[in-house]
This record gives sequence, C-alpha cells and structure tokens, in this order.
Amino acid sequence: MSDFVANKAPRYRSILDRIAENDKIVDPNISNKDLELKLHTHLMTIESELLSEGHDLIKLNSIEDDENYSKQLENYLSKASDLKKSDLANYVAHRKVILDILSKAIKIREDSKYSKEDVIHKLIMPMQKSSNELFSDDSNLWLIDERLAFHNFLSSDKTIKSMPITDIDSNKEPDLMTLNIYDNPLLVNEGQSLPLASITVVEIKRPMRNDEKQGEEKDPIEQALGYLKLVRNGNVKTETGRQIPNSENIPGFCYVLCDITSSIKDRCDMLDLQVTSDKLGYFGYHKTFKAYIEVLSFDRLLNIAKERNRAFFDKLGLPTT
Repeated sequence: MSDFVANKAPRYRSILDRIAENDKIVDPNISNKDLELKLHTHLMTIESELLSEGHDLIKLNSIEDDENYSKQLENYLSKASDLKKSDLANYVAHRKVILDILSKAIKIREDSKYSKEDVIHKLIMPMQKSSNELFSDDSNLWLIDERLAFHNFLSSDKTIKSMPITDIDSNKEPDLMTLNIYDNPLLVNEGQSLPLASITVVEIKRPMRNDEKQGEEKDPIEQALGYLKLVRNGNVKTETGRQIPNSENIPGFCYVLCDITSSIKDRCDMLDLQVTSDKLGYFGYHKTFKAYIEVLSFDRLLNIAKERNRAFFDKLGLPTT
C-alpha cells in the first residue's frame, strides 16, 4: 500500500498514519483500481469522523472549563490539516495526469495521423459550454494561463450571438472566449465609474496542421482578431447586463495553440510577431486591434505548464518528464 501511495496516489500519503496497521495489509495481487477504492474508503471515513468531531466541538457549552477541549481541538486541527494535504495532493496529481494526456494527444498516432483539435479542446475546456454550466474543476484553463480561471464569463465553442456579453448577431464560434471584469474601477468624465475589463480569445488548431494562409478562414491569428473585433463592436456588457462604454477599446489577448509549421511561421512573420527564445512560439502586440498576441506550439504549451507546476510535482515526488 505504501509503495502504491508513493508512486501512484500521493493524495493518500497524509492519511496513511491514520489507517490501522491491519487495514494496510492487502492482497499483493490487488489491482490498482481496487487498492485506490480501498484507500478512498478510508479517506471518506476520516472525513466523516472530522465532520462529527467538528460538530461536537461546536456544541461544547463551556470551552474555558473543559480541560479536554484543547486536546480535542488539537486533534481536530491535525486531522483537518491531513485532509487538506490530501486535497492539495489530489489537485496537483490531477494536473500531472492532464499533462501526460496532453503529451500523448499531440504525438502522431499509430495510423500516422494526429489527433483532431477537438481532443485538445476538450482537455482544456468542455465544448458547447459556458462558465455558468460548469464547475471550476471541469476545465484545465491553467494549461494556457493560470489567470484564465478568474474570468467573469467564458464561452467554449458557442456562437457569438448566444453570448450575453455582446449584441452581435453572429453564428461564428470562437474556440474559447472570456470576459474578465476587474475590481478596480476605471474613472471617466462626469465622475462615472466603469468596470475595467479585458477580452481573451483562444483558437486551437490540429497538431502539425500546415495549410494556414491569409484570411480568417485559414489564418487562426486573423480568426482570433476577427472574433475580438466582432465582440468589441457589439456593445460589450457584463454578464449581468451592465454596459461597458467604449467597449471597442477593451484590451484584448489572443492565444493561438498550434504547431509552428512553415505556413503558420509565414503568418507570424506577416504580422511582425517576435519569435520566443525557445523558438517554439511567437508573440507581439497589434496596435490596430489593441491586442496582445501569443502563438504557442503544443510543445511550448506543455513545457511551460510543466515548469509552472514543477515545484508542486517535486514535493509529491511526481516525475515531470
């Protein structure tokens, strides 16, 4: 059991000492699935004990006069800490699994073809959904940028006209689009306080696609900029209907996820984008569209995500290669 936890399921490491020695004895031929189910049963038991102990502590009438209170509180907090460590370990281990799946998804398959963009899209965010239809754990936006998790509205593969943040009647479907409203207000004339916002567009293309050319239908960068322009021109408002005046000036961020083939390289050069230091991507600012553009190859996306999470993987003893 200890070896399995150390190498396969680090989320249970913090509760091992709370499992009776007899319960740690398992059939050496037990499957990983059955062993994890057994560990999960122990975890749920400890969680139930914690909930019960918490209620008992709250019901104590006189904390000051109860000489056992301090000891009970110490035990309760220790158990709570172990469970939080388990939750954090599970959170980090999940990220490792997602990175491993992404690594496989961008490789050439046995049939000498590459996965379609839908496979990668679904890994990052379920399709045909908006942020109101999902829990935060249902997406992996951190693969692109940790800040995307803090959006106010997000649409995944839905028509622009279906989005409550714009009045544009368009059937075009950005892969991902987010509106972020910041806490700090933007002050304008007549003392009016307006929300400070930004719009992010993400376009995802099939690995090793090499047919990009000028025009929104074939150039994912132009496509992302076109979506940004459409939404801006549609009187952008918050999801709750609060208008954002001068929405055509809302800062834009465009991410294009694709391999750096010769055709996409030509499109990046035409927009005078700068190559990244690792030669696996391009970036730049488009003055006319008031938008920051970043083109990330899937290798760069994978490498950066691994680097951001390396410290957490190291703490859990998870390999990063």
